[in-house]
Amino acid sequence: MKIVVIGGTGLIGSKVSARLAAEKVPVVVASRATGVNSFTGEGLAETLEGADTLIDVSNSSYTDYAGAQEFFYASTLNLLSYGAAAGISHHVVLSIVGTDRLASSEGGYFAAKLEQERLVRASGRPFSIVHATQFFEFLLDIADSATQHGVVRVAHALIQPMAADDVADAVLRVARGEPTGGITEFAGPDRFRLDSVVRTRLWLHDDPRQVVADPLATYFGTDLDERELLPADDAVIMPTRFDDWTRHVA
Repeated sequence: MKIVVIGGTGLIGSKVSARLAAEKVPVVVASRATGVNSFTGEGLAETLEGADTLIDVSNSSYTDYAGAQEFFYASTLNLLSYGAAAGISHHVVLSIVGTDRLASSEGGYFAAKLEQERLVRASGRPFSIVHATQFFEFLLDIADSATQHGVVRVAHALIQPMAADDVADAVLRVARGEPTGGITEFAGPDRFRLDSVVRTRLWLHDDPRQVVADPLATYFGTDLDERELLPADDAVIMPTRFDDWTRHVA
């Protein structure tokens, strides 16, 4: 079995690729850094030749709708088209818990992600979609996005984040199985108020910024209801607790 990891040098992609390599599974790390560009199609035909599974953990560098939609639309169509030509038998996509709700209520980046999922669903190709909750590793980015005049103003919302290592394990769990033709949700074991977990992450980083729960605050430019970031009741709960993860980070 040959597996191609699109976005293979990123946070999740590098972990997925390392696990496959450690298991002696033939894996190709595909990203712009390795000469493969899913957006333009550069290098895709050669990279996908002889592959069985394509794992797409790439992401847009733009968080606005126009920029994200341009990336996800072009990249996903290229991956589906080149994948069909190569005979890919399992197309796996990493996406976000709450994408459908946030896309419906607010649009923006989440609407672009939802369009990516719709392209995959409508392709006729065998696929699986992995929905993960937010990563512990991304909490500092949430804080940066929510900072106004030195104060971190975050939505009064609940979050059930997970470790990036667990996200990688979730992606591989799905990729090793038969295509689901749908969505499988994964989440961390603990539920927090967004302001509480962000405040703790900043404290661990020796960051003095004040964190305030603000009902008018947005989440990367979108309004957020209290439960929009939470997984469904049937989500697969991954093992790493935030308290355990914090022992290994600065």
